[in-house]
Amino acid sequence: MMNAVIINEEKCVGCSLCVKDCPNSYLYLENGKAHTNGTGCIECGHCYAICPQNAIGIQGYSCDDEAVVPMTEIDSDTLLAAMKSRRSIRQFTSQPVEKEKLRKILDAGRYAPTGANAQDISYTILGSRQEQAEKICVSLFRKGKEIGAPFFSYLRKIEITDDFFFKGAPLVIVVSSKNKVNASLASAYMELMAESLGLGVLYSGFFAVCAKFSGRLRKLIRLPKGEEVVSCLIIGYPAVKYQRIVPRKKIRARKL
Repeated sequence: MMNAVIINEEKCVGCSLCVKDCPNSYLYLENGKAHTNGTGCIECGHCYAICPQNAIGIQGYSCDDEAVVPMTEIDSDTLLAAMKSRRSIRQFTSQPVEKEKLRKILDAGRYAPTGANAQDISYTILGSRQEQAEKICVSLFRKGKEIGAPFFSYLRKIEITDDFFFKGAPLVIVVSSKNKVNASLASAYMELMAESLGLGVLYSGFFAVCAKFSGRLRKLIRLPKGEEVVSCLIIGYPAVKYQRIVPRKKIRARKL
């Protein structure tokens, strides 16, 4: 965007903090004031966030002057224990997810980091199309099972029920993008927020597979052109409670 950053010269004191923190050298200091170059801004907002005088705005964004809350406000031991305690949930109650909680989940995804601040992620809440989407996926997998069962014995044991994909959960959010990394990071942010709200989450890799092979499903969910389904978050109130943290294999880390 041309001249995305707006500088209030009356407020600007020429401290140069914004200039030093700009990743694209879009800003420069001249005559004791910050100025913008014609192009190159990726709208990352670092200049807006760092300015002590609140002298910077960004076109096209709502700049509400929210105070920063550092992650150090969260006890690290509690955070780690909570992250270790999370489980993929496959049993849900019928209780709907409140609109305010849904808003917070989406907001968490919106604030996840994206490469070059692309903000190139779409979120599709299946809503009234959830049942139809599941029927398409179930049908596709049942056909796949018929074809594969003679060759893979484990497939014969899998029961593909009518709620095989969404497990009776009240909320399904499809995360899509042209960039898998960006969408994956957003999904992780969303899951953490959902967990903090007392909700359970299941990542459905099966749904992403179905979306890849079914044009009918892609049309049903109105998948944006050029994007692919990166993750599908199945969300609801857990109908199961786990008692202890599961073990993990030893960490594989190397110091070079």
